Amino acid sequence: MGEKKKKAQIGMEYLVIVGFLTFVIIATLGIALYHNNVFRDMISTRQIESMANKIISSAETVFYSGEPSKVTIASYVPEGISNINISDNLLIITYTISSGTNIIAFPSNVPITGNLSINPGIREITITATSENVVLSS
Repeated sequence: MGEKKKKAQIGMEYLVIVGFLTFVIIATLGIALYHNNVFRDMISTRQIESMANKIISSAETVFYSGEPSKVTIASYVPEGISNINISDNLLIITYTISSGTNIIAFPSNVPITGNLSINPGIREITITATSENVVLSS
């Protein structure tokens, strides 16, 4: 009879250990998934900021160089951008990440107009100076 108790105790200890390890593994996977989404959102936001700063910087350089100036830059457009609007010396980008839709505006020191593509990937953006403003096109 003592041997049956020992086998039952060993079986119960085994079930407790397996259950605890299963809980730890599931919790670790959940935390990793959460942090993966956070890092992905941070990378996407940084890529959008980098793209916009490159466009604004090039637009200001071209505008101050004068009317016949023109430059073509290659810029990476990340996934998740739903709209790029240019108005009132602002480059306004609407994008979606796991926490929802965000709108971020990048001010320019020069008047800018134009139309930019929201298709993801590396895009060539042409920045042309006119006598009154800078025209952005992709």
